[in-house]
Amino acid sequence: MFRRTFWFTAGVGAGVWATTKVNRKLKQLTPESLAAQAADKAIDAGHRLKEIAVDIRAQMAHREAELGEALGLNERPGLPPASRRPAVGRGGPAAVVRLHAADGPPNTAGTHRTTENTTEEPGTGTSYNRNEDH
Repeated sequence: MFRRTFWFTAGVGAGVWATTKVNRKLKQLTPESLAAQAADKAIDAGHRLKEIAVDIRAQMAHREAELGEALGLNERPGLPPASRRPAVGRGGPAAVVRLHAADGPPNTAGTHRTTENTTEEPGTGTSYNRNEDH
């Protein structure tokens, strides 16, 4: 008699456990629950990305300070940051040509200055229209 009662109780317990487990899983799979889970994960991912960005910025600032010390850029505190940058071009700093504000921004290649479709080669005094080459 005890065997039958034991197995009956074990069966009822297993049925209750399985029913509870299935009901919980069904509640987790409702659209509202899935949307809430997705929102929570998105917020968590956003926080992680923000922490990564903060760490990267801190490392960048630290490395920039190290490079500034190594290159001696931090030794002249009286100069504005734009004038602290070393002028590097072909032939070293002596070959850098200063342009007037009316001339426009310097070309990064340092070989010639362009305006619209014409190019002036330095030192030659000749200009040509790029559209004529085609």
